[in-house]
Amino acid sequence: MFGPDVKDFVEVVYDFLETSLMQRREWFIVLLPLILTWFVDRITKLWAADLGGIHNYGLLNFVLHHNHGAMLGLFSELPAVLRIVSLSTGGAFLLCIYAIVQYLLPIKSLLLRCGLSVLIGGILGNVTDRIVWGYVVDFIVIGNPTFSSPAFNLADALQWLGYLMIVTAIVKEGEKLWPENNHRKQYWVNITFQLRYCFLLMGIGLALSLISLVFSYTYIRVSISELTAGNNYLINKFLIPFVITYISIAVGFSAILFTLGKIMSHRIAGPLYAFERFLDDTLKGKDIELKLRVGDQFKHLEELALTIKQKLNEASKKGQAAAVTPEINIVEIEIKNTNPVQGE
Repeated sequence: MFGPDVKDFVEVVYDFLETSLMQRREWFIVLLPLILTWFVDRITKLWAADLGGIHNYGLLNFVLHHNHGAMLGLFSELPAVLRIVSLSTGGAFLLCIYAIVQYLLPIKSLLLRCGLSVLIGGILGNVTDRIVWGYVVDFIVIGNPTFSSPAFNLADALQWLGYLMIVTAIVKEGEKLWPENNHRKQYWVNITFQLRYCFLLMGIGLALSLISLVFSYTYIRVSISELTAGNNYLINKFLIPFVITYISIAVGFSAILFTLGKIMSHRIAGPLYAFERFLDDTLKGKDIELKLRVGDQFKHLEELALTIKQKLNEASKKGQAAAVTPEINIVEIEIKNTNPVQGE
């Protein structure tokens, strides 16, 4: 009813849709812990924002505390602008790193990936506090009047749960995380292409960073200047730490983009390099197979290599059969000449 081209097209579309649905289902499972962690943390903090006094439940105590620093009050002594902007930007930076790591993970370890989601969900919960309120709401204290823990919140506790899930996954699934047959012996297989790819990503990142720096620097400078009537001491007090922190984040982000470009370009150049080696070895008569690594692009090259190998084997067999046929004919003629028919 349908031609072979239409059937092939339908099969390709079906495989694509099936793969897409599996990936969407997997990403839903991975992102759900992040969303739930952030949501539960927001609900508990909105409840804790109206707490008054101390509420004791044995060793568990609820008391409202405004944390102007990081986890357990770290960096609370820094200037407000530097502290709030830096910690909030650091949270957004970690979110980008989270997305990159989730995309580049070579295996589908749900425990590891969900652990990362819980960890980032807790971090985003505290980042949201700093963006909305300028401080983090802590309300949980464990202990008694003699000995007690620092105040923390549910996001802090869930972050430790995320760390535990990640460590457990690394210990239990170490062989799956770094399989022997997926190790990279050589990352720079096409150094010209790969460096161009890396510097292109870095260039885009630095360009966006520069645009953001110009906007944020001028905005903050004008705002502080109007609030302080042009007091240069106060302007420099807030702007110099901001610029130093911003440049540090931009340099770190550029280094990550370079590493990302190295990995992604290898996933492009690596399969092509492996396919070239396969063709070269096959034409030399070597019996090898093309096996690409997990996460590589152009996975269809494996099927193409198998087809080429089968066609060459068929051509080789036909060539051998054609070479044997004349020899058989010569043998038959010699037999006839040495054994003449009786009666002649």
